[in-house]
Amino acid sequence: MKKYLKITLLIAFMGILLFLGHKIVSKINQKKEIAQNIKSIPEFLYQDINGGLFTKKNLKKGTATIFIYFNTECEFCNEEAKMIKENMKYLNDFQLIFVSFEKNESIKKFAQEYQLNTYNNIHFLCDDKVTFASTFDINTLPYLILYDKEQNLITKIKGQIKIETLIQKMNAN
Repeated sequence: MKKYLKITLLIAFMGILLFLGHKIVSKINQKKEIAQNIKSIPEFLYQDINGGLFTKKNLKKGTATIFIYFNTECEFCNEEAKMIKENMKYLNDFQLIFVSFEKNESIKKFAQEYQLNTYNNIHFLCDDKVTFASTFDINTLPYLILYDKEQNLITKIKGQIKIETLIQKMNAN
């Protein structure tokens, strides 16, 4: 009986190890695939706060792009928006694309609160299908994805960042 129990436990243990190993390898492969897919700005389709559609084709060619994944109730996101507003004179050469999974009304209110909807180089998009986070492997807020003028990935930034550091990273490329 003890021998049967030992063999059963050994088989169960090996099965669990194989399952976990498979999960780890799958996750690594998924992250590699995402990294490959976002080397340049991938195709996307989201609704802007005015009800229109916004795609990769709407991005201004030859202009560096900063995607900002945010939530209107996130304290750090609000602080980031405030810093952006205060430093717009340094950000005029970039296009800023704010993306949130929240309802359009909440996003619009956020844009108005920080007066960021008055700039031609800033766009607010609604990710109602919640695909942006999985496309870019995002797991925290705020999250910034920086692309150069040729739409090549510069870097991904988790959390809040100082404007000086952001501008330095954007101008380094």
